[in-house]
Amino acid sequence: MTQLSLNKIYSGKVRDLYEIDDKRMLMVATDRLSAFDVILDDPIPSKGEILTQISNFWFKKLAHIMPNHFTGDSVFDVLSQQQAEMIKNRAVVCKRLKPIKIEAIVRGYLTGSGLKDYNKTGSICGLALPTGLVEASKLPEPIFTPSVKAEVGDHDVNISYAECEKQIGKQLAAEIREKSTALYQAAAEYALTKGIIICDTKFEFGLDENGTLTLMDELLTPDSSRFWSVKTYREGTNPPSFDKQFIRDWLENSGWNKEPPAPAVPKEIIEKTVAKYQEALDLLTK
Repeated sequence: MTQLSLNKIYSGKVRDLYEIDDKRMLMVATDRLSAFDVILDDPIPSKGEILTQISNFWFKKLAHIMPNHFTGDSVFDVLSQQQAEMIKNRAVVCKRLKPIKIEAIVRGYLTGSGLKDYNKTGSICGLALPTGLVEASKLPEPIFTPSVKAEVGDHDVNISYAECEKQIGKQLAAEIREKSTALYQAAAEYALTKGIIICDTKFEFGLDENGTLTLMDELLTPDSSRFWSVKTYREGTNPPSFDKQFIRDWLENSGWNKEPPAPAVPKEIIEKTVAKYQEALDLLTK
């Protein structure tokens, strides 16, 4: 990627942030991949561009539900022509927001850490669920299961809704739960018409200068969600994914202890992952 003239202010698991002014920043999606909160050594070619296109699609489609981080400016408004051309498909000019240190996770189906929690306790994050559910069971209704954001390299920690209220306040917790659920339901209904089941997803929120809750970061991408195909979905199985779950499954079977460093991912696994990302973009947006 080209060297930018802007000052880098943050480098996350996947995204880099650059300062524009006191109200705007440039968010650039790299080709880095994070799995189990560890950044893999092997980049996923074009991933940042595909994820940005998917996010931008959803931000526009769901804008009627709540405000988002878009400013209306393009990269060509804040960079030289040459620099803007290099990153135009993977960068967004965003509002500078005060991030809320909660991962807003919504689950519509039972899998992953939620399934492990359910098998142990009959609940997820303290929310009791019906008995008899199995891998990939559809939940009676989507549930909000927050977690605490981790520092780079640490694992996010699931928390109860009561703990969420304690950390960010009852009013803000209620608003985030309401908006997260509405976003998930609208997106899940649309995705089904395109042959995609959105199993679960996480949302990121911040507050603007007026204290208004604002949707930010990425939205309903293969990095922040599990996408299943309607065609291959079967309750009681771990359905094949369109998303980075493909690499997560490979890592799970590799014997890796989920601590840095991650094992090298074979070229064919990387190529199949890129193809999955691209297929998700094509299905959702065409």
